[in-house]
Amino acid sequence: MRTLGILLAAGASRRFGAQDKLLADWEGAPLVVAAARALEAAGCDALLALVSSDAVEAVLPAPFRAIRVAPGLPLSHTWRAARDHAQQLQAERALFMLGDMPSVSAGTIRTLMADDGGSRACVFDGIPMPPALLTADDMRGLRAEEGDQGARALLRSLPHNSLVPLTAEEARDIDTPKDLCRDRVPPVVRP
Repeated sequence: MRTLGILLAAGASRRFGAQDKLLADWEGAPLVVAAARALEAAGCDALLALVSSDAVEAVLPAPFRAIRVAPGLPLSHTWRAARDHAQQLQAERALFMLGDMPSVSAGTIRTLMADDGGSRACVFDGIPMPPALLTADDMRGLRAEEGDQGARALLRSLPHNSLVPLTAEEARDIDTPKDLCRDRVPPVVRP
């Protein structure tokens, strides 16, 4: 398999309150659906979504195969589970998308996929972040990541020419109910 699309949608939504942020309304649909549709439009060979909620799994578009992870675990656990599935499927590369970034365009994701070189990531305000396209070799190197870091060290090590700029709107990361307001300055995503 050439490219596996992976939607990371297993977060605990601790800062959002009692409601699961991935199910919050975003333009008439659950928030996670916007990120899933952008990833679906990118043209990956297969699509996975790592989820910890039955309700999130139920709203995913049909092409996504849900992979269950235990709720409440740090992001690094979800990254490792995603990487392990990519390796099991023998993906040459995996495109990682966060379920709480609903404004990333399909065009930006296709730009990430256009280069046949090494790993690539998006960047906003000088900070590398997801969405990110990781090669099989780089995914194997993620084994050393600890804590709630995911692939942060790898993304920060990428050369400048491997970074695809995000607009401020695309970099919007939904963590609190206030983040759903369109006129709010988007916070910077920390991978």
